[in-house]
Amino acid sequence: MMILKKLLYVAGMSTLLLANEASTLFNAKCAMCHVTSRPSDMSTLVAPPIMGVMNHVKMTYPNKEDAVKFIVDYVQEPSKSKAVCMPQKIQRFGVMPSQKGNVTPEELEAIASWLYDNYPPKGFRGRGMGKGMGGGMGRGMGQGRGL
Repeated sequence: MMILKKLLYVAGMSTLLLANEASTLFNAKCAMCHVTSRPSDMSTLVAPPIMGVMNHVKMTYPNKEDAVKFIVDYVQEPSKSKAVCMPQKIQRFGVMPSQKGNVTPEELEAIASWLYDNYPPKGFRGRGMGKGMGGGMGRGMGQGRGL
């Protein structure tokens, strides 16, 4: 019984360490472009906030394994045809530049898994236009700049 408790403790600590490592990797490799909260000045954005990105990823790939595979592939070989975001995002920000050489596939798997588990936060309501995101009630940000 004591061995089982120790194994469970080690497994729990390993999961916690991997989550911390993935969070650190995201902050080092992704957060300079993909912010984790809605800024007060939307004009400062250079890429869509990660909560909106992950909302669209999960709408397209609800299965975690498929979502992680998509993220790993897209970040290394992005293209307009693969994009899951709204067309307004590509019009505003362009297609994400390839991060091949800046982040390894193993790092991307850790980051993507962590993102899937943590974003968007509970209660997130996208403010974009189209795909039901604004509810058709004029709640988008206008000019294709919603989250």
